[in-house]
Parts: sequence; C-alpha cells; structure tokens
Amino acid sequence: MSRTPGETDAATDPDAGQPPFRPVVPDEQWRDWRWHMRKRVTNAEKARQWIRLSPDEEEAIVKAAGKYRWSITPYYASLMDPDDPECPVRRQAVPAMGELAEFSGAEVDPVGDMFYRKTNRVVHKYPDRVIMLVTEACPVYCRHCTRKFHTTDVDGTYFRDDEGGSYDEDLRYIADHPEIRDVLLTGGDPLSYQDGKLEEIVSALRAIPSVEIIRIGSRFPVLLPQRITDGLCEMLARYHPVWLNTHFNHPKEITEESAAAVDRLLRHGIPVGNQTVLLRGINDDVGTMRRLMTELLRIRVRPYYLYHCDNVTGVSHFMTSVEKGWEIMEGLQGHITGFGVPQYVLTTRIGKIPIARPSYSETPDGLLLRNHRGQEMVVDSSVHPIRESDLR
Repeated sequence: MSRTPGETDAATDPDAGQPPFRPVVPDEQWRDWRWHMRKRVTNAEKARQWIRLSPDEEEAIVKAAGKYRWSITPYYASLMDPDDPECPVRRQAVPAMGELAEFSGAEVDPVGDMFYRKTNRVVHKYPDRVIMLVTEACPVYCRHCTRKFHTTDVDGTYFRDDEGGSYDEDLRYIADHPEIRDVLLTGGDPLSYQDGKLEEIVSALRAIPSVEIIRIGSRFPVLLPQRITDGLCEMLARYHPVWLNTHFNHPKEITEESAAAVDRLLRHGIPVGNQTVLLRGINDDVGTMRRLMTELLRIRVRPYYLYHCDNVTGVSHFMTSVEKGWEIMEGLQGHITGFGVPQYVLTTRIGKIPIARPSYSETPDGLLLRNHRGQEMVVDSSVHPIRESDLR
C-alpha cells in the first residue's frame, strides 16, 4: 500500500496517517509515474477521495469549469491536508474563487512571452539565452502559474501554431543566432513528454554548436517525483551540460520521494536549482521561508530565485506587497548561509529585476552599512573608495 511519507497504515491505525476515505494504492502502481498521470484528480468526485472539499472549493470547481483546467496527481494529492482548505499544498492545486475575481492591472502575459516570441516556441528576451515553450501540459495545473493563460486557460495559448508541429523553424532560429548559448525548455512542463520525445528535442539542441547549456524547467520533482527515473536521468546525462530548475514553494513539499528524485538527478551530474514564488497565505512569512530554504539545502537543491508573484489574470489573489518580500529577504540574509538566500526578483517585460532592499546607503563620509541584526556602521570612503575617481 502507498503511504504519504512518514505515515502509518490508516487501515490499522485510524488516528494516524492518511484518512480512511483515501484510496489504497499498491506500491507497484504508486511508483509508476504513468499511473499517476492516468489517475489525476480532475473533478470534484475524484477530489473527494483525497480531501473534504470546502464550500469555496466546491463553488470554484463548478464556476471554473470551461474556463480553467485543473488536475492533481495522486502523489501531490496525498500531501494535502484533507480537512484544512488553507493547507499550502492544497491551495496551490485546488481551484478557489479568488481565481475568478477581477484585479486591477492583471494581464494574461505580464512578462511579455508573446511579445518576445520569435517562432512558434522560441522566446528571445535576453541577449544570450532563449526559452523554448515545448508544451502546454503539466502534471498539476498550479493555481498560481505565471503562464496560466498558456497552460490552464481552456481557450488560451502562447503558441502561434499547434503544439505538435515541426520544430524545424525553432531550431533554425537558434542555430542562426550564434549568440544564443543557453536554451531553457519550459512550457507547461517538458517532462510531461515521454523520454523518447524529450530526447529528440534535447539531442537536436545539442547538435547546434553554439548551444552550450541546456536547462529544463520542471515541477515534476515536486508534483510527481516518480517521473525522475534512472532512465530519464541517464538519457539527459548523454547531453551535458544539462541543468534542471524546479519549484518548491513550501517545506511540506519536501518529502522522501522528492529528495530521492533530486538525488537521482545529482548522481547523474544534473545540478538542481529552485525558483520559489512568494505566495500570500502559503509562504509569506519569515519562518516558513527560512525552513523552506534550509530544507532545500539539506536535499542539495540550490535556492535560485524568489519571484514576486506576478499580477496575472486568475493569479492576482496570491500576490503580496513588495514590502512583505523585503521583510522576508531581511529575515533570510545573515540568518541562513549565504548560498541559501535566493535573489528576490520581479519579472517584467524588460526582464527579471532584482528588487531586494539594499543593506547600504551612500553618505558624505562613505557607505552606511546595515547587518541582519539591524546594527549599522559607516565605512569611510578613504578605506573603501566608492568611485574610481577616488582611487586616483
């Protein structure tokens, strides 16, 4: 029988582990990522096998029908608190009425993916790197997705043409622009494809001499870590350097299964970074974020970005203030090891902009510095000159 990490058998211990109404799944099926994809939760009836839906969730599921897709893998469903609608895992996966509310300034593409799209799939926003949107599909349609119009909106897409069309134009664009040295496969989730299809894409990119780095953006290590098989890792390792960025948002998502998936990637030489989104009511407090970052380091995942939640149509209810982000960053810097502190950024049409509040200011006497305890000191400009002209 499958168990949520650390749980006991609810059939013999009804006061511990998964509630009695949750399905019992043989271990062989639980380890099979394809089984999870086939058995995803996609309606209220299936959701009730895992959680007791709140009135808000029931209403949102009905009203979002025909507007937004939703699906939850059994693995990720097993992490949800069955009785608490405010569970941080549950809130990322189950539709809520906030998705249907209107917010000032909300857009379907605030970061400009469609504006910078050069072919059906290639988005060229930065000088030496591009993203390739390979799919709209995801194992779980995260309710806070920046590309919600592309992945989750039933009538939306960032593709110019069909997803299943030829890659020739995309590959030709990259080959014709030798300044492109870094390609990020994203979507949707590229690992939604079978290994064979994914290898076709990766091998074609590796055949372009100017492409030095191939990156994959995937939440599978979080949402369905069973997808990270030895076979997948062995295939990717044939095309090094390959990097993977994933997306843990809460410590509850770090499990024995997800840690094992990360370990498989690392043992095959694939570095793993993490991009967290600052989400209201999920991780918008210092304690949760500190715990998340230190737990990521424990499983050897490097915190990379802390994204300020974008004002995306259907996502805006997750936004915090920038001031809240500053508070959290100041609660991380100096309190945990330096490489565990992500870069706080706001994604815009002009790029990802670092927005952490500086810990220094310029005074007539030099730099006024502030540490994590709030202590301040002035470093005299004669000791550490600020400008090049001061060195002469």
